[in-house]
Amino acid sequence: MAGHSKWANTKHRKGRADAAKGKVFTRLTKEIISAVKQGGPDPKANPKLRLVMEKARAANMPNDNVERNIKKASNADQSDYIEMTYEFYGHNGVGIIAEIMTDNKNRTASDMRIATNKKGGTIASPGSVAFNFDRKGVIQVAKEGLAEDDLFLMATDAGAEDFEAVDDRYLITTTPETLYEVKSKLEAQGIKCQEADFEMIPKSYVTCSPESAKANMELIEWLENLDDVDAVYHNMSEG
Repeated sequence: MAGHSKWANTKHRKGRADAAKGKVFTRLTKEIISAVKQGGPDPKANPKLRLVMEKARAANMPNDNVERNIKKASNADQSDYIEMTYEFYGHNGVGIIAEIMTDNKNRTASDMRIATNKKGGTIASPGSVAFNFDRKGVIQVAKEGLAEDDLFLMATDAGAEDFEAVDDRYLITTTPETLYEVKSKLEAQGIKCQEADFEMIPKSYVTCSPESAKANMELIEWLENLDDVDAVYHNMSEG
């Protein structure tokens, strides 16, 4: 479980995500509605809803919000949300992935075209960028009051794949299937997990000049500000 520079990407994205916590709740609201539409309002009989409710708890979403959205989703007039992924080639060949939940695919397609028209880059064919990313579970734990060696051993014993200290937090990687199992084992030992979610981790990086990096960040931030876009990942490394 050695740390690698891949975390530069997650760290950068998370830094902006921390300042927009409301968007996390918006995403969870969409996921709850979608899960109920697909499998019904009973989490015992709906594994997808059960998983979303775990994510909501991890993000400290109030239970009242969760219950209200489950009831809202049961209304036949409530639109369903579709999960989509758009892939882009940014400046200097950087790969960019936008994860989307939308109730209007035509609006989303128009927004993606406008983004590249305004900020450069091109929309890539499905899979041409995503093959260079791995989907992983990521747990974030605050460093304060925790010895790195102790948490490393706990995470390893719980089944984590990777571990690294970044800034004021520890980042623990799992397979997507074991994310909530590892989280539960850590919490059973008194560890408070700040966040637990799925991430797209690059397998390799593209080195960019400061000029290309700036242009890519303008495109990424444009995408992040779109209502339908929930997360943006890239494999850019400034050289």
